Amino acid sequence: MTGQIAARIQLALAGGIGGALVWAVFKADEQDWVGQYPAFVLFGLVLTGFGALLAMAGPIGLGRALPRASVLAVLVAALIALTALRYGKTDDFLNAPMSALAALTVATLPIPFLIAAAKSGWRDYPALFLEAWSVVLRGSAAAAFTGLVWLVIYLSDEVLRIVGIDVIRRLLEHEIVPMVLTGAVFGLGMAVIHDLADFLSPYVVLRVFRLFLPAVLAVMAVFLVALPFRGLEGLVSGLSPAALLLTMVAGGIALVSIAIDQEDADATQSPVLQRCTQAMALVLPVVAGLANYAIWLRVGDYGWSPERLFIVLVAGIGMGYGLLYAASVLRGSGWMERIRQSNIMMALGIIMLAALWLTPVLNAERISAQSQLTRFADGGTPVEELDVYALRSWGKPGAEVIATLESKAKEPGQEALAKRLEGYTPPIVPDKAALAASLATAMPVQPESAADTRDMLLAAVDDYLLLDWQVVCDRTLPGGHPGCLMVVADLLPTRPGEEAMLFLERSADYTEILGLYLDVEGRAQTRAANHLDGRYVDATTAAALLREYREAPPPVAPALLNQLGTDAAGLIFLP
Repeated sequence: MTGQIAARIQLALAGGIGGALVWAVFKADEQDWVGQYPAFVLFGLVLTGFGALLAMAGPIGLGRALPRASVLAVLVAALIALTALRYGKTDDFLNAPMSALAALTVATLPIPFLIAAAKSGWRDYPALFLEAWSVVLRGSAAAAFTGLVWLVIYLSDEVLRIVGIDVIRRLLEHEIVPMVLTGAVFGLGMAVIHDLADFLSPYVVLRVFRLFLPAVLAVMAVFLVALPFRGLEGLVSGLSPAALLLTMVAGGIALVSIAIDQEDADATQSPVLQRCTQAMALVLPVVAGLANYAIWLRVGDYGWSPERLFIVLVAGIGMGYGLLYAASVLRGSGWMERIRQSNIMMALGIIMLAALWLTPVLNAERISAQSQLTRFADGGTPVEELDVYALRSWGKPGAEVIATLESKAKEPGQEALAKRLEGYTPPIVPDKAALAASLATAMPVQPESAADTRDMLLAAVDDYLLLDWQVVCDRTLPGGHPGCLMVVADLLPTRPGEEAMLFLERSADYTEILGLYLDVEGRAQTRAANHLDGRYVDATTAAALLREYREAPPPVAPALLNQLGTDAAGLIFLP
């Protein structure tokens, strides 16, 4: 047996064992053998450990990868254990995407450093650059290979079932088999892709990415030139402009790093691309600064929330990259090497920030809950704008603030606060008819003459949606309006009766728009609303439409589309 074959078998076995342990953790949680909290921590330990092991085994070997992956897994599991203590239920950790993203960052970003440390030194930029992109390529290719294997398994099962053989189906009915098979195939894929590194080098893809640099730079330049004429109003309409700017900053950082490559000899030799790279480095702090400005205005208006705190940190990271890149270029010759060293510093800083997010030092829920309580106590947040729904979703820190508010609500003169808190307590045994009637009372409708249609549609909606929409409608927006609106019209002409568009302002930064109609069996169905050309409705537009339609019902116009064929078999495309 050759060393190559042996390595492939080892990684396949490692992946299979990892899959089996993941199944065991799920089973332990399902049967309550160890408790939900320990099972959750074990899941993070196993997933991080075997993921890092498979990522590092190819470049440095299974034996050297095992202790490094184990240390990383223990660190991530410890941080997850700390973070999960913030929540009443560990499942709530998965409902906090920022914490999950921070855990993923700590689990993945150190891997290139660990590989480089085992080969030539953890500060060796060429090794870090190569290994970082190689891990991404190997993981993506191995995931695609795993999906292809499962497609072959599915097709094989369907073919064999034609002749009455269902051995594959019966084998896969054992829950452990799919998990072990997925892990083993993924491990084998990682090993094979590593063996083919000469043919699947990331350099080909990175060279192509360099061509995007002038286009992205041009977009940023046009934006900055047009901004003084348009004004800064667009930056303060919500988190969306800041998020878009930060996405452009992230793209600019990646393109600069790709252009300078791992060494000067490998960097772009095109004078045009070199100048574009320098210009991008100088533009990045300006764009990042505008994003920071937009976010800080939002925080000043509404206080902290976990989402705002997270995006402030992201903006700070973008500003850090931008300032270091710009300083590197302005210092003259050797600017490429200085940017490379800046990348190492910033990567270590990101790992540190992500780890702190998972510790009590940077408890986003605690910071946010106390911020909202302070704003309310100082009069910055009126009772009718107090976001009780958000506080209840911020784990134990949010629950502590709710308890403080409930205690205050018992004092004389705090009837409005008591009513505000009361509105967010759902009935213990929901009565669907009562829920629908209560929601109909709280939900305004346009036109006002369509109240009967509103009541009919709500009567067909499931209990959990009625409860959810009630919470949104109980929010009081500036001006004393509820946070919801139903607009009734004949939106589906081929169906009897009328349909509706439902506007739900879930927070100051997000308004959801849903289409609501009854199917042929009289059951309520919801569909996301988009523009005619398929574009999503951005948060600013959705909030503006809610306010506009509240004043008067909008006109209804036919959508200028035809289909090939008839009825449900017809074909259409959106322009």
